[in-house]
Amino acid sequence: MKILKYAFSRVVAVTCLLISCSVTSLADDYDIVIRSGRVLDGAGNPWISADIAILDGKIVKIGKIDGSGKREIDASGKYVSPGWIDMMDQSGQALRKVGFAPNKINMGVTTLIGGEGGTAVPAAEIADYFAELEGKGISVNFGTYYSATQARVAVLGDSSTDPTPAQLDQMKLLVAEAMEAGAMGITTALIYPPSAYHKTENLVELAKVAAKYDGIYASHIRDESSKFLEAVSEAIRIGEESGAAVEIFHLKAAYYPNWDSDMQKALNLMQAARDRGVNVAADLYPYTAGGTGLEITAPNWVYAQGVEQAIEWLGDPEMRKRMKKELAEPPTSEWTNLVYSSGGWKNVVLANSHLEDYEKFHGKNMAEIGKELGRDPADVAWDILLAAQPNRPLALYFMMKEDDVRLALQSPFVSIGSDAASALKEGDLDALGLPHPRSYGTFPRIIANYVRDEGVLTLPNAIRKMTSWPASRMGLADRGVLREGLAADIVVFDLETIEDTATWENPTAKPTGINHVIVNGVLVMDNGRHTGATPGQVMRGPGHKN
Repeated sequence: MKILKYAFSRVVAVTCLLISCSVTSLADDYDIVIRSGRVLDGAGNPWISADIAILDGKIVKIGKIDGSGKREIDASGKYVSPGWIDMMDQSGQALRKVGFAPNKINMGVTTLIGGEGGTAVPAAEIADYFAELEGKGISVNFGTYYSATQARVAVLGDSSTDPTPAQLDQMKLLVAEAMEAGAMGITTALIYPPSAYHKTENLVELAKVAAKYDGIYASHIRDESSKFLEAVSEAIRIGEESGAAVEIFHLKAAYYPNWDSDMQKALNLMQAARDRGVNVAADLYPYTAGGTGLEITAPNWVYAQGVEQAIEWLGDPEMRKRMKKELAEPPTSEWTNLVYSSGGWKNVVLANSHLEDYEKFHGKNMAEIGKELGRDPADVAWDILLAAQPNRPLALYFMMKEDDVRLALQSPFVSIGSDAASALKEGDLDALGLPHPRSYGTFPRIIANYVRDEGVLTLPNAIRKMTSWPASRMGLADRGVLREGLAADIVVFDLETIEDTATWENPTAKPTGINHVIVNGVLVMDNGRHTGATPGQVMRGPGHKN
């Protein structure tokens, strides 16, 4: 029998040499074959029944696959889509420590776009930072913006000083350096000092530099509450005058008096801008609470002279009287008052104080905590803020209405971003330390809640928002759709059992119904378990120079 097998293999080999045939050996033809799935191409088309063959990190065939794979995945009755793209990620630092991103992989996310606060390193070190990530290994693809505020702080420090023309030129050089190193564009987070001190006209100038490299201007806009529409208009203006595309981060109408009104007006503003040629779009997470630091409960002027002065004023009883007076008033153009915008301290929940003495209050709203302690909630918040230094105490601000979230989701130019970091260990809080279910539930929630349960979106459209649309926005030409020859970033999920099990009470619960996740042709989740593989790549921006 051994002699017959040897003779047969010799005949095949000689015949192939003589006629240059493409007959494969007796080994498997492909690395992975996904069988009999309901294939959603990511472009918004209805599903088709097909097999998918993967070889050397690429999709090589879609249709009826006769050959075999080293690994065969039975996707009968399940859906197969391109890997999901997180358009508003916070993992820039976390991936340096641990590259597995377990909570992201659990959600079916294969590509992260980070950088609301900028790159994890200064502009001059971005190339080395990217090489570091590739060298240590990451389970997800990762791209990042550079922050206009990084450039500002490098030149001006953290005060509210306006740059001189020469200083602005220095900032522009840093933006150019970042773009050439591979940044996707520039960001701002304009409700937070010192980013809040950027003047619009200076941002236009910095965005012009990003635009020269086909980069995006992405922003946590200046106000998401009473001046929401003015802030959207400012972002559009920056794009219109600079020529840069605009991405509005975590779109939200976060001002309770204007619920059921402002979101539609904001979408109208963006659509009108798009109609006249401004490349503006947005992303959101599907929850009614945002999560950020307690420092936002103090007016911007508190931070205008730097951190040391802010710490002194936060502890000053006379300054606190002034701050409390402003907290009780509607927001102004100078400060986004999230306490007022959320409807008061009763809608601000202490999430993570980083203080043992306050752990028992985690999950309670600040009004309750103040009553229990017999103190003004503002004093409690600022005491925590001071005592937690250098850590950043965090809170959940319940400031959106579900109907507005649904409305924004239905816009064709709104994609999905978690605003969460990767976790350093599965089951832990994300690396930001914020107990918000978006860290573990954002993407499955889109499918489970807004597609299957509520019918707010069709399944093909939801997948488009999580795949081809963000890939197109970010210039990821080889991802976001299932096509032969493109990178094999793929998710296999069960529409009946997919569930975002993460809740406010248990924000790190692992989702269900996502069976397999493939990144660059390698299984990173296999039958619901992380494999430990790190095939992710750094996604460098369009201005990258080798």
